[in-house]
Amino acid sequence: MAQNSRSADLDFAADLFKAADKMRGGLEPSEYKHVALGLIFLKYISEAFQAMHDQLAEDEFADPEDPEEYLAENVFWVPETARWSHIQQNARSENIGKIIDDAMEAIEAEPTNETLKGVLPKNYARPTLDKTMLGELVDLFSNVKMHDSADRARDLLGRVYEYFISGFASAEGKRGGEFFTPRSVVRTLVEMLEPYQGRVYDPCCGSGGMFIQSEKFIEDHGGNPLNLSVYGQEINHTTWRLKDHALRSSARVQSLSPSAFRQ
Repeated sequence: MAQNSRSADLDFAADLFKAADKMRGGLEPSEYKHVALGLIFLKYISEAFQAMHDQLAEDEFADPEDPEEYLAENVFWVPETARWSHIQQNARSENIGKIIDDAMEAIEAEPTNETLKGVLPKNYARPTLDKTMLGELVDLFSNVKMHDSADRARDLLGRVYEYFISGFASAEGKRGGEFFTPRSVVRTLVEMLEPYQGRVYDPCCGSGGMFIQSEKFIEDHGGNPLNLSVYGQEINHTTWRLKDHALRSSARVQSLSPSAFRQ
């Protein structure tokens, strides 16, 4: 059953990538991937927030508009103007780029979202970005449900991110000595290293696959993920930012010991 679920997630990510890639028009993959990945992350955290909001609304002793309620559950607080429902309502607006940028800034400005400060992309309002394409991308992602149970939702986000980064890497080809290491290769390396405990260091961490696979290895062998710390470096600033805000929402990386990521 678990294998079937993973295959279904991969098929879902592949179909989503194909649909999104058709919309990029004249944009280079290196530019378009940041547009798509930023929106995917915004959609994910908005869904996670809304699920928590609905749950709190049913509790007479809880306030669904209190950011502290979300902090306790490791859910990012999303201000009203940054929620996906607001983004979707304005998908056909000529100001959709600015609306998305404002949403990213509003999320970062929330005190309870300190780990996201300076991380989210905020260049959707640039004149060179076609606003019709951007609105169509919002509509596409609006039809994608990325949240059910917390763990599966976070793992699904990771799979979508990983597939998109892999797909864009294939479309870009090798640029400036940058490569995307396939998931199967990373898994093989981890199995050879057998990281039951201690530290895992990846000097070219890219999207962070080594860290996620290391934690999964521990889970599969009945170990305790808290016995492992992960450290990484990445030379490409944009890749580092993409990895950073994806992994901050990963159920796997959240379960590891405090990590050090450096550019």
